[in-house]
Order: sequence, then structure tokens, then C-alpha cells
Amino acid sequence: YGLLVDPRQWAGYLIRDPDNIRALAVYAFSNVMILTAYGIELALAKAYLPESLGSALHHINSFFILSIPLVYSFRYQPAPIWSSLACSTYSMTFIKLISYKDVNRWCRRDKTSKKQHKPNVEIVKTVKDVHPSDLVQYPNNLTLKDLYYFMFAPTLCYELNFPRMPRIRINFLLRRIVELQWMIPAVMNSMQPFDEMDYSRMVERMLKLAIPNHFIWLLFFYCYFHSYLNILGEILSFGDRQFYMDWWNSETIPYFWRTWNIPVHRWATRHVYKPMLKAGFRNSQASTLVFFISAFFHEYLVSVPLRMFRLWSFIGMIAQIPLASLISRFLSGNYGNVAVWLSLILGQPIAILMYVHDYYLMHAK
Repeated sequence: YGLLVDPRQWAGYLIRDPDNIRALAVYAFSNVMILTAYGIELALAKAYLPESLGSALHHINSFFILSIPLVYSFRYQPAPIWSSLACSTYSMTFIKLISYKDVNRWCRRDKTSKKQHKPNVEIVKTVKDVHPSDLVQYPNNLTLKDLYYFMFAPTLCYELNFPRMPRIRINFLLRRIVELQWMIPAVMNSMQPFDEMDYSRMVERMLKLAIPNHFIWLLFFYCYFHSYLNILGEILSFGDRQFYMDWWNSETIPYFWRTWNIPVHRWATRHVYKPMLKAGFRNSQASTLVFFISAFFHEYLVSVPLRMFRLWSFIGMIAQIPLASLISRFLSGNYGNVAVWLSLILGQPIAILMYVHDYYLMHAK
């Protein structure tokens, strides 16, 4: 059927409307926050700043990262798609810079205590003809090239030495690009039933649309985690391609959250869960905080673009905690797997549909 996604049409659409130019400027402004974090780390590495002041500056920078999409959405009231992209871009920047800050702080702490930083053996194994002495050590990692590689890499956890592929596999890259350009029209066409919803029977329609809505979620999952992240990883020769595991076989809610989004799970484990355990908190307390952080970002990524706060997404995430306990206690095996699938089909998709319903009611006129 030919090329279904024409880059020229996308480029023409982006430059035709002034609102689109403003949106692109907002995305580009995220580089200011990235460069600010880079400058703070350089100053800390050279002992120009005390650790406490550097930490405070990082927190201020992080605050502005999450505030900019909020101001942009409510001040200029762009289309939800632009607000969603802005929130996603800045949320990703926020999470990555937290990891960048923490890893460099750990390196400074090890350097101060004269603890020898051991190279990651797994990284050495993934790259041929690399000797451990050739791996980058702190503070030689503090370069713009290194930072921007991390910002574009399909991972949320910073490393001084990332696993790398020896070359770009052209055939693999072309397959991912072709399947992605075929999936986008399928996703867009499947959105049509939402525009024809009868809102006078909201509950009935939401239940009927739960399956189609979940199907769209699966399409987006395939587009992003399997196609897009692999394209990005291949272009950057990034070696670690474990973006998800067999979440469809989950018999418990915790197993699903550990396997469906590996980059986020690794970040939460490394920068939230384990530090809390080291600080003396219990396992349940650390897990609850991880869920609260996840619930916050779910709400942030939905409420800010729609410019309304209903907390459906936040409540849906927090409800996973007691639901996980119930499923683990009373169900197992195939019954647990069925319960997990039902929670996916009738959980977050329903919350999203409730947002869509409220949004259309607010803008009906």
C-alpha cells in the first residue's frame, strides 16, 4: 500500500500553525534544564560547589522541569496532544536527570572514601575487544556527548559505561521502522469509536469500550516498547534491549509492574526502593512510595494535558496496592493471570475514558 506515514506531511503540519512552533520551542527549552544539570555536576566535580548547595540546585532544577509543562498547558492552552508530548518529554528529562545526579554523587562519594570503582563486568562482556582499563571513570564521564547519549538512549538509568553493540544492524532497523509506520495508522483509525460515543449512557459505553480501549493500549505498547525503543537503541548502538518481559503471563500485580516496563522498574528500584531500604525503611514502605510516585506521574501525564484534575488515574494506581494483596492471597496460577488481565482491561483504561468523557463535557460548547 505504499508509505503510510509521510514525513513531509508531518513537517508541513508542524510549521503551518504558530501553536505548533510554540510547542517545539517548549520541547527545545528542555535543553536548558539538561545543561543546567550538567553545569552543576561539573562544578561539583571540580569542588567549586559544596555538596549541599549542589543538591539544592538540582532540586530547584527538577522543580522547574515539572513546572514548565504545567505553565505551558494552562497559560497557552494547546491541544492535548502537544501538552501530552510536553509532559512526557519533561517527565523523561526529570527522571533521567535524577539518575544522572545520583550516579555522579555515588562516584564522588566512592572517590572521597578512596573506594575503587569496579567496572561493570556485564558491560565488558557485551562489548568485544574492550579491556576494563579502557572503560570511562569518573569524572571523565562529565562531557556533553556522554550526557546527551544518555538523554537519547532507551534507558532511564545512567551508567558511566553503557553496553554497546559493535555495529548498527540495518535489516533489524528497517524492520522496526516499517512495522512502526504501519502501526500508527492502525492506532489512529481505532480511535474513531471514541468520537462517536453516546455520553448520555456513560457507564454502559465505558464498559463496552473497555476492550477496544485496551486493544489501543496494546498497540501503543507494541509501537513504543518493541518498535520505537528498538529503533532508538539500534541507531545509538545501545546494547541492553530488555525493555519488557513476559508481563502477559503475570499471575500477580507486582509481577506485572516489574515486567511490563523494565526501564521504569529499574529506575524505581535503583533510585527509590533500594535507597529507602538502606535508609532503614521496611519493604512495604518502600514499595508503597514507589506506587505513590508512579501514581503521581500517571496523574501528571493525564491531568495536565487535559487541564483538569479528577484524580482518576491516581486513584486507579493506588488501588493496585490492595488489589495486589487480594490477588496474591486468594488467587494463583491461571486464576491469578485472569485477575491481572481483568484489572488491566477494566482498570486504567476505564480511568482514561472517564477523563475523555469529562474533557468533552467541559468543551462541549
